Amino acid sequence: MKIAEQWIRELQLIPHEEGGYFKQTDVSEQTIVTSNGTRPLYTSILFLLNTDSPSHFHRLQSDETWFYHEGAALTVHCIFPDGHYEAILLGKHPQLGEKLSYTVPKGTIFGSSVEKSFALVSCVVAPGFDYQDFELFTQNELLKDYPQHETIIKQLAYETI
Repeated sequence: MKIAEQWIRELQLIPHEEGGYFKQTDVSEQTIVTSNGTRPLYTSILFLLNTDSPSHFHRLQSDETWFYHEGAALTVHCIFPDGHYEAILLGKHPQLGEKLSYTVPKGTIFGSSVEKSFALVSCVVAPGFDYQDFELFTQNELLKDYPQHETIIKQLAYETI
């Protein structure tokens, strides 16, 4: 965990309400008009997750591309709008099925976890991230619609917010 703490300190990451630690790194000067208002063309963050602080289930109204940088492999857990679940591995070993990057489509409920140590990634949201477009879920909210995914929901959704 010492290496993770070093990254957090050196990159000046702060706790994120969905879990993990982050720092916004870029906001596009260009804007785009969406159904939810005017947004930057893109935004990006550095994001560190560890075994004690995963990314809890949430949904965005924009696509989010994850880029793996350092640490252990990371799993992006997706519940797609049609209700099916998929676990996508990000890491530096493509021969083990890990990807260096992955785009979570808008409207997908997702969270991320690491099984050991930590993972450092970058996330780019396009159109740009806005808290108006961010939904964080409780276990009860998700279990109502997706009872077939109870195990992962209980792992990655808050009991209460």
